[in-house]
Amino acid sequence: MSDLKSMYKNILKDEFPQEMSIRMGDKEIKFRKRTWTIDGQEKGLRYGENPDQPAALYEPVQGGFEQGGVSFRSGGLGLVSSLTEENMIQAGKHPGKTNLTDVDNGLNILQYLSKKPAAVILKHNNPCGAAWSDDGLGAAVEKAFFSDRIAAFGGAIVVNRPLDRQSAQFMAANYLEVVAAPDFESGALEILQAKKNLRILKIPGIENLQEIAGRPFLDIKSLNDGGFIVQFSFRNRILGPEDFIPAKAQKDNQQVMARKPDTREMDDLIFAWAVEAGVTSNSVIFAKNGSTVGIGTGEQDRVGCVDLTISKARTKYADLLAFERNKESIYQLRQRALDDNKAREDLSEIMAETDREKAGLQGSVLVSDGFFPFRDGVDLCIAQGVTAIAQPGGSIRDMEVIEAVNEATPQVAMVFTGQRSFRH
Repeated sequence: MSDLKSMYKNILKDEFPQEMSIRMGDKEIKFRKRTWTIDGQEKGLRYGENPDQPAALYEPVQGGFEQGGVSFRSGGLGLVSSLTEENMIQAGKHPGKTNLTDVDNGLNILQYLSKKPAAVILKHNNPCGAAWSDDGLGAAVEKAFFSDRIAAFGGAIVVNRPLDRQSAQFMAANYLEVVAAPDFESGALEILQAKKNLRILKIPGIENLQEIAGRPFLDIKSLNDGGFIVQFSFRNRILGPEDFIPAKAQKDNQQVMARKPDTREMDDLIFAWAVEAGVTSNSVIFAKNGSTVGIGTGEQDRVGCVDLTISKARTKYADLLAFERNKESIYQLRQRALDDNKAREDLSEIMAETDREKAGLQGSVLVSDGFFPFRDGVDLCIAQGVTAIAQPGGSIRDMEVIEAVNEATPQVAMVFTGQRSFRH
C-alpha cells in the first residue's frame, strides 16, 4: 500500500527540451519550458494527467500568429504559463498538469465575469460551482462552494479580485488543492499558508482578463496518429443583454416569439453563459441569483443531459440540507438510515423538502451550449420551475421549442445566443 501511495508524491523527471517552436506559414512562436527553483531544487510539472505521464509546461516568449486579420494571444499576459517562483507563493505538494489546467479553465470563465467579484471552483477541468456577487468576494466564494459542496472537495478555486481574510478563512476551513488569485490582502496569506499542502498561486494577469477576452488563442487538439487539429479558441459574444437575439421562428406563414427575460433573468443568463464557456459539452447549466444551481457536463444527448442535471441538483440540494442539519453528507445519512429509525425519518423529511423546493431550481434560469432538437428538454426545465432559457437557436424545431415556453404558466422567457458553445 505504501508503494501505491508513493506514486502520487513523486515528481517525474521529464526529458522535454528547454525550447520549442511552432511555425505556421511564415509566422513562428518560440516557447520556453517553465520550471521553478523551490527548496534549492529545479522542478517542472509534478506529472501529467496521471502519475506515470511525464509532462512539461511551455511559455510563449517570442513571435506570434495572425489569421484572417486577427492576432492570436501570445506571451506576456501574466497567466498560467508565466508563473514564476514569486507567483508560486506556496507550492504545497507541487502542481501537476491537472492543477494548472483547472486553474486555466477558471481563467477561461472569469474573463467574461469581470464586472463583479466572482469565484469558480473546478474539478477535472469542469466548473463544479461558480458565482458572482454584488456583495463582495466572500459572498461569491461561499455561493460557489455551496452550489456543490461535495464536488468542491479537493478542488481548485480561482477568484477575480484580491483575496480577503474572510474568503481565506472560509477556504482554509475546507479541503482545497489550489487557490489562485490576482493578489492577497493583508492577513489572507498567513491564513492559507497554515495549510501546508495547499498550492497558492498569485496570477497578476487576472486583473486584465477582460482586456483579452475578445482575442483568441491557437487551440490545438492532438490526434492519436500524432497529427493535430487547430482552431480559433471560443470567443463569447454574449457580454451584455443587448447581445442576445430575440427567440422567434416562422413556419407555414405562422410566426411565434418568446417573452424577453426581465432584468434578474437577464443577469443570470449572462452569468451562466459565461460559465458555459468552460463546461465540457453536451451541457446545460441551471443558475439562480448569480450562482450555479446545477451543472450538467459531457452527456451524449440533450434531453438526457437536462434530466441528469436535475437529478444531480436534487442530490446536491438534499446534501446541503443534511450537512446543515446533521453535519454529514446525504450519502452518510442514507447509509445510517438503513438501520436507524431516526436517520430514516431525517432522510424522509429532507427528501420531502427537496421535492417541495424542486431542489432549488424553482425560479432559476437555464443555458444550453447547443440548440434543443426537440421540445422535450425544454419541457423538463419548465417542470422544474425555470423562468428563462438561453440557447443558440437554429433547430428545425425552433418553433416547437418556442411554443413550449409560450404555453407555460407563467410564460417562460427565451432568447437565442446566435452561437454554440461546444467544448470537447
